[in-house]
Amino acid sequence: MPTDLATNGVVRLAHWGVIRARGADAARFLHGQLTSDILNLGADRAVPAGFCSAKGRLQASFIAWRGAEDEILLACAADLLAPTLKRLSMFVLRAQCKLDDASADIPLHGLAGEAAASRLAGASVWSRRETAEGVVIRLPDAAGVARAMLVGAAPSALPALDPDRWRWLEVGSGVPLIQAATVEQFVPQMVNLELIGGVDFRKGCYPGQEVVARSQYRGTLKRRMFLFDVDAAAQAGHEVFHSADPGQPAGLVANAAPAPAGGSSLLAEVKLAALDGGSLHLGSADGPILVRRELPYAVPLEQPSAA
Repeated sequence: MPTDLATNGVVRLAHWGVIRARGADAARFLHGQLTSDILNLGADRAVPAGFCSAKGRLQASFIAWRGAEDEILLACAADLLAPTLKRLSMFVLRAQCKLDDASADIPLHGLAGEAAASRLAGASVWSRRETAEGVVIRLPDAAGVARAMLVGAAPSALPALDPDRWRWLEVGSGVPLIQAATVEQFVPQMVNLELIGGVDFRKGCYPGQEVVARSQYRGTLKRRMFLFDVDAAAQAGHEVFHSADPGQPAGLVANAAPAPAGGSSLLAEVKLAALDGGSLHLGSADGPILVRRELPYAVPLEQPSAA
């Protein structure tokens, strides 16, 4: 879709919230809990990251960046913020790190189209910039539209962007957002988290690290996330079925949003074997058919070889 008035402007990201970690051990503490390298996160970068259970299943996903001195900020799904904050706080123990809900203090806005591009000249994906308006983080493009997250108040001169259009762009970017409906449903690679830079396989241990590493190197990954359109309303947590196997789900919707032309666009984690033939359907084997679209990055359909 071309960049036009419908995909240009600013929107309050009400479905996102912010966890703030402060203290001398904030980066070190989060480095030991999340899938990404937080200890060496530079002030000019942001990074996607996951928070896994001991079984390697994602309990939350984040965009992480440095705030003030000894401060790390984590943007996550608003409907998961409270339980995620509680889970993370259980592991702080003696670390000099205080965690709190900073959503009211740190507003998040989405910028799309020219509103984003004009603030991103020369910026690479996941770069972090300080501007007079606040911190600007470049997000992956979607449907040919530039996107950014603005940490600060909305610029008054920009047109308002429809929240559903922003959610549609989020889905089209292929960046998964773990929500309450999908907690502990996915190992990071099932939703392509490592393909967008959200898993560091060289860092030290974190909860679920052995499971995540085994999925990467021992040929145990049988499912991946793909982008689909469907002529129906869809939402996170809806099951996906294959036409040849009506008795059990072939996948699960990770994220969904209303599509501009009607119906929905969605990111669904599905069995790789289900892509070989037949068709995928929403809700049941005779439900609305899923039409696969190209993600903005390549998804390997074969197992990676051991490093």
